[in-house]
Amino acid sequence: MNKQNGHLIGAVLPDSIAMEMGIEAGDLLLEINNEKITDIFDYQYLVQDEHLDVLIRKADGEEWLLDIDKDFEEDLGIEFENGLMDNYRSCSNKCIFCFIDQMPKGMRPTLYFKDDDSRLSFLQGNYVTLTNMSDADIDRILKYHLSPINISFQTTNPELRCKMLGNRFAGEALKKVDRLCADGSGIELNGQIVLCKGVNDGKELERSIRDLTQYIPNLQSVSVVPVGLSRYREGLYPLEPFNSEDAAGVIDLIESWQKKIYDEHGIHFIHASDEWYFLAGRDFPEADRYDGYIQLENGVGMMRLLIDEVGEEFEYIQKEHGKELSSIEREISLATGRLVYPCIKEIADTAMSICSGLKVHVYEIINEFFGERITVSGLLTGQDIIKQLKGKDLGSMLYLPENLLRSGEDYLLDDVTISDIEKELDIKVGIARCDGHDLVRDLFGL
Repeated sequence: MNKQNGHLIGAVLPDSIAMEMGIEAGDLLLEINNEKITDIFDYQYLVQDEHLDVLIRKADGEEWLLDIDKDFEEDLGIEFENGLMDNYRSCSNKCIFCFIDQMPKGMRPTLYFKDDDSRLSFLQGNYVTLTNMSDADIDRILKYHLSPINISFQTTNPELRCKMLGNRFAGEALKKVDRLCADGSGIELNGQIVLCKGVNDGKELERSIRDLTQYIPNLQSVSVVPVGLSRYREGLYPLEPFNSEDAAGVIDLIESWQKKIYDEHGIHFIHASDEWYFLAGRDFPEADRYDGYIQLENGVGMMRLLIDEVGEEFEYIQKEHGKELSSIEREISLATGRLVYPCIKEIADTAMSICSGLKVHVYEIINEFFGERITVSGLLTGQDIIKQLKGKDLGSMLYLPENLLRSGEDYLLDDVTISDIEKELDIKVGIARCDGHDLVRDLFGL
C-alpha cells in the first residue's frame, strides 16, 4: 500500500493489544502520535512509547483514533502486508562476483531482484554495500539505535572496491562506517568479504583485515567467503575458482590474524567460512574460535556446531534410549550437496554402527543446474534431485536439508515442490533441520 494512504495491515496476532482494540487485517495504519510513518524503522521507533494515539482507517473508510496505554517497548501485535512498509531498494552496483548475474533465464522474477537495503540488514540480516545508504539513513540508524547492520566490505581499498562493485562511489561509501562506529554510537556491525582469486585476496585481504580491526568493538566480526561461480558466466568478469592450495593460504592468513586480534581485543574477529576448510581438507576450528557463532548464517562454523551437536545427541540417545535402539528396523535416505556429503556420510555411518537395524543411504547430489562448482546444499534444485535419485534405493523416507527451502515455502529454486519430488520418486520426503540434535533423531526415527 502506498505510504501516503497508509500501511495495509496483513494480520493481527491473537491476544494482542491490536486485537483487543478492534484492529483487523485489511485496516490501514495512518499515524502514530500525529507522526506519519515512512517505513518499519519509523513504526518500530514510535510504537515503543507507553502512550500511543494510533490512527486507523477501517475497510469501510471510517477512521478510528485509538488511545492506547501499554508497557514500554511492548508490541501492538500487528503484521503488515509489506514487512518493510515501503518499497524495497534495488542494488545500483554491478559487482564482478554477483551470483544473480550468473543465473539462467526463465526462473521466477523474485530471484532476479537485487536488494541493497539497509533496512533489510537490520530486519533480516542481509548484507549491504553502503552505496545505497544516504546520510539521512545513517542519521536514522543512529537516532533509532538500529543494529546490528551487516556490511559487504569486499575490500577496504577504495579504488579496488569501485572496480569490484562496478560503482564509482563504492570507495567513498566506506566513510559511512566511520559515522556508524563513532564514539558512543553503540551501533553493532558485522562484515563480509567475498573473496575473488587474484582480485582481493593475498596482500589485499591482509590490508582489509588490518584496516577493519580499527572498527572493533563496533565491528564484531568479519567473515571471508569464496566467490560462487556458476556455469552461466558468459560475458562476465573472468574469475577463477580457488583450489586446495589457495584455501590453505587463506586459512593460514586468517588464523594468524585471529591470534593477533584475540591477544589485543579478546575476540577472534576475522573468520574463514566452512568452504575453505572443506576445500583445504583441514579440520574445522574448535567451537570457541567462532566467538559464539556470530556469523553462523553466513556459513561460518555451521559444520563445527553440527558435528558437536551430533556427538552430544549420539551420547544422549545411547544413554537414554538404548533399549529403543535395539528394536529399530528402519531404512531411509539422505540427499545433500557435494560440499557436506563426506561429513553427512560419516554421521550416517556412526548412526548405523550404533543401531544395527538402521540402514541409511546418503546420496551426493551434483549441481548440474548451476554447474559442478556450486557445491552447497542450499543451491540444489528439485530437477537435479529427481534426476539423480531416480531408481536409487531410498527406503521408507527421503530426507532433504532444510536450507533447500526458504522460510514458509515448499518449493526449491527451480519451483519444483516437495510434493513434486515425492510424486516423481514415489517416496515420502522429510525436511532435515540443520540442528545436529534433530538430525540424529531423524536418523533413528525417534
